[in-house]
Amino acid sequence: MKNTFVISCPIDTYSGYGARSRDLVKSIIELDKYDVKILSQRWGSTPFGFIENNPEWKFLTPYVTNTITSQPDIWAQITVPNEFQPNGKYNIGFTAGIETTLCSAPWIEGMNRMDINIVSSEHSKQVFLSSKFDKVDGKTNQKVGVTELTKPIEVLLEGANLDIYKPLGKDGTIKFIDLENTELYDQINSIPEDFVFLTVGHWMQGDLGEDRKNIGITLKSFYETFKDKKKQPALILKTSSVNSSYMDRREIMKKVNAVRSMSKGNLPTVYILHGNFSNREMNELYNHPKIKAMVSHTKGEGFGRPLLEFSLSNKPIICSGWSGQLDFLQNDKSLLLSGKLYNVHSSAQQKDILIPESQWFQPNPMDINKSYKDVYDNYKFWLERGKRQGYFSRTNFSFNKMKEKINKILEDNISIPKHVSLNLPKLKKINNKIELPKLKKINNKIELPKLKKL
Repeated sequence: MKNTFVISCPIDTYSGYGARSRDLVKSIIELDKYDVKILSQRWGSTPFGFIENNPEWKFLTPYVTNTITSQPDIWAQITVPNEFQPNGKYNIGFTAGIETTLCSAPWIEGMNRMDINIVSSEHSKQVFLSSKFDKVDGKTNQKVGVTELTKPIEVLLEGANLDIYKPLGKDGTIKFIDLENTELYDQINSIPEDFVFLTVGHWMQGDLGEDRKNIGITLKSFYETFKDKKKQPALILKTSSVNSSYMDRREIMKKVNAVRSMSKGNLPTVYILHGNFSNREMNELYNHPKIKAMVSHTKGEGFGRPLLEFSLSNKPIICSGWSGQLDFLQNDKSLLLSGKLYNVHSSAQQKDILIPESQWFQPNPMDINKSYKDVYDNYKFWLERGKRQGYFSRTNFSFNKMKEKINKILEDNISIPKHVSLNLPKLKKINNKIELPKLKKINNKIELPKLKKL
């Protein structure tokens, strides 16, 4: 009989945690060792409906349930750690982790409620291990202990689906007839620029230069680097703030125009892609011949999934040289930006998530400018390195590699209390009455029948 394995996660949402949930659940189902059940949860304001709109994931539907009637053998949550609750006989907390240098005390307390915690990168693991907080007595104001991680922690890579994320065609040629989104292909084909940088990420809260994905600075640095140049590349920004609504798109356009107004002169063109794309559509975007490189000035990543998936197109990447993406982005294969750490700005802080005492990364402006020019002017050099990065990513960060690792983690760590069966004495029935076993009296004490342990 298989152990029940209940997983609470945002499996049906359009979000990074949704993608992580689907891959993790799929890998555990494919191990064929557990009776898997899924509790579908929300993830902030991100929309539902991913499974219904992506046929390759509909196999998950029979595993989704609304209720659990008994305590599961294994309970797992894929979420932020302050939400972790130990509801099973053995409890696992999955989290991408943290994008800064310090997590909050409630996160550590949540992780200590679980039997084991599994994070996406070495960066996340080291932050959780180093985050410590004094416990202070509310009456005496004296230190009475330290809040720190006391439970085991493991790193589980986020593996890419190599059947979807891969180079299309040979030498940049794509068979138009095989594309899922020919309209997108035509739209990019129609723009006048032949060299296009791509950046992908949610435009989150924060003043200019303070949002986590650093979209504002990405735009400003692109405008400043290529303004007044005789020949200019373009930038495609694939983004949203919360969802794919018209109002969200309008707010994105306002932000882009606000950044553009800060620069003067003949500015390069920025194109906006807004809305939900399937995995295959994203891979088609990455493989379009006009898309030459991905750029990310991110302040911090728990892992950096879009960067991994883009690397499988064998094209070069410009990226901040700090945090979770360094598990797979190699310094000799991608262009990693230098910079410095500084405190998270008040406009970007979130209670118990991005806390005032924590720091994250800001790329060096001169390094940003130089990197754009270097990739644009020396593309063949960086394309060769992009191919090497693609090979490294395929070899070490595939879905199958992830499945192998989660299997090992579960086998090495899960310990579930076993039921003990007792061999009770048989009871005889005489004249429709149960005859109880006779009790012997020895030295004025009753001697009970012995019970055998199986």
